[in-house]
Amino acid sequence: MPPSGESAAYPSLDALDRAILRELQRDGRLTNVDLARRIGLSPSPCLRRVKALEERGYITGYAAVLDPVRLGRSLQVVVMVSLIDQRQETLGAFEAAVAELDDVVGAALIAGDADYLLTVRVRDLDSYHRLFTERLGELPGVVSLRSLVTMKAVKDTRSLPV
Repeated sequence: MPPSGESAAYPSLDALDRAILRELQRDGRLTNVDLARRIGLSPSPCLRRVKALEERGYITGYAAVLDPVRLGRSLQVVVMVSLIDQRQETLGAFEAAVAELDDVVGAALIAGDADYLLTVRVRDLDSYHRLFTERLGELPGVVSLRSLVTMKAVKDTRSLPV
């Protein structure tokens, strides 16, 4: 049985693979030479390992982390959405409409008191009020919306334990 967090479809990661993943999560702009130095390998085998991790699907891309405040999106709101039903056509129509909303930066189908959890980033409360009344409330199948305004981000990371 594979270790927790790994499936049988993916071979195990050794200590060097895990070190590579940790370092690239900290700084995706590391040069191969710097990465190799940090994990104690020479550049050629390090590059082969990174390429293998990409090919095996452990590394799915690289991205810059942007400052939402500097981009005028300092207010984060988590929205719990309940739909009229959970039929595939209702879910599909809702998901397609949400995908078109730039202010929605995250959306997840959930189990529990609501059907979806949306993460919204906007300039301020007035901007969110407009989005709430003009767009979110008009999405296909929506019965109710519950807004949770983020007052302070205590932990905000996309890094995964490896």
